[in-house]
Amino acid sequence: MTAYWCEYAWLPDGVEPAVRLEVTAGRFTSVTTGAPRTGHVLPGLALPGFADVHSNAFQRALRGRAQQGRGSFWTWRSLMYELADRLDPDSYYRLARGVYAELVLAGYTGVGEFHYLHHGPGGVGYADPNAMGAALVAAADEAGIRLCLLDTCYLAGGFGEPLRGTQLRFGDGDAERWAQRVQRFRPRGERVTCGVAVHSVRAVPPGDLPVVAAAAGDRPLHVHLSEQRAENEDCLRASGRTPAGLLESTGVLGRATVAVHATHLDSADIAALAASGSRVCVCPATECDLGDGIGTSRALLDAGVGLCLGGDSHVVTDPFEQLRGLEWRERLAREERGVFTARELLGAGTAHTDIGWPDVGLLAEGQGADLVVVDLDSVRTAGAEPSAAVFAATAEDVRDVMVAGRWVVRDGEHRLVERPQEVLRREIGGLWR
Repeated sequence: MTAYWCEYAWLPDGVEPAVRLEVTAGRFTSVTTGAPRTGHVLPGLALPGFADVHSNAFQRALRGRAQQGRGSFWTWRSLMYELADRLDPDSYYRLARGVYAELVLAGYTGVGEFHYLHHGPGGVGYADPNAMGAALVAAADEAGIRLCLLDTCYLAGGFGEPLRGTQLRFGDGDAERWAQRVQRFRPRGERVTCGVAVHSVRAVPPGDLPVVAAAAGDRPLHVHLSEQRAENEDCLRASGRTPAGLLESTGVLGRATVAVHATHLDSADIAALAASGSRVCVCPATECDLGDGIGTSRALLDAGVGLCLGGDSHVVTDPFEQLRGLEWRERLAREERGVFTARELLGAGTAHTDIGWPDVGLLAEGQGADLVVVDLDSVRTAGAEPSAAVFAATAEDVRDVMVAGRWVVRDGEHRLVERPQEVLRREIGGLWR
């Protein structure tokens, strides 16, 4: 057992001063408020570890290369395909290792990887059909982050359209062959779990959607939903239903389901998500970067649809910016302040349940010992109330990060990956040469 004394800690009921946390075998075994200053002292604010519920690790290589000039989601997608075509298992592992190390440095202790880059150029399989997934598992293990590998079914280039070009790398031919490949991959490790995903209603024909839902079982099932208005319009023309309506009718919605983006919903869509017990992952930075639009996050929460947050294309890696982005977009849309409480925002930012870790995300007895220490004396946080630090802090203020009882970041330095910025600079530069 190791004991830590926290100057402040964000417990399930709010921020408390002078909190003693005891950690044994990777779990919090005791939480005491009003404790004397003994044990290992953690000055600042202790928070639960953040969860990046929706990650596309390879898209980190687009940062600073796809933000200039006019265009749309669809022109951005063309550049993303160009990048995807340059990766193989070795380069994917090296890039993802740097991406995951950057996530931990920012305060993330868990990541849900929306994995659809499965095969080699032209769709030719590697000798190990899960080589790309194995590369991600190895990268996460070396970076010290919890991983939920969401193996994504991607079978079509649009409604009634075959896969073409780079998309051929994503596909398995049909849902049954996709499910067989997924079934064969069972990575081992204390910090890795698996789920599945439907890329979108554009990419998985209606007849294949029940196969993916059945393959999920009780594991997390994620799906892009209504990110673009064009997706809604195409789905209505092809099926007579909205994307949410189509997912509901094919058994994809449910308590293990996380709908990603869910930007353009009508009241019936929201009701379907709520009735099924599905949750929604909002990706504020990427949705702003791509000009997706402002969603209906407050309406979803009020309807009983739980929220979580994702970094998606990693246009920024900062959990605090994502929390504020969720709030600020709603302020602009509603022309009012205080749309979400700080507790609601933190709950969305630490929702590890949505990536297969139901016992992580709280500083409470019995929970996995994931912990982030935020400096309250930086130039950004100085003078802020500890309970309002989520509105003031940035990733630069994360000083220490514990994952499953092990310190991965101390004093702002990653202990497992030396100089992650150099890793990213080298790997991204190599991909674009």
